Amino acid sequence: MLNSASGFDQIYIVCGYTDLRRGIDGLSALIQQKFQLNPFQNVLFLFCGRRTDRIKGLVWENDGFL
Repeated sequence: MLNSASGFDQIYIVCGYTDLRRGIDGLSALIQQKFQLNPFQNVLFLFCGRRTDRIKGLVWENDGFL
C-alpha cells in the first residue's frame, strides 16, 4: 500500500482517456511505446479513464508492479 508519494523521482499524469481495463502488461507497454519511458524506474504513472471519477496508478517496486 502506498503511504507517501514523496519517494518517487517523478509523477507522470497521462493526459486523455485510457482504457482502465488494461492490465499491468498493457499499461507498461503503453508507457514504453507511446511515451518512450521506462516503467521500471522509480516513477509513478497515473491514468484516467473515460469516467473522470477513477484513476489507476502504476509504479514499479523492486519485486513487481503495484
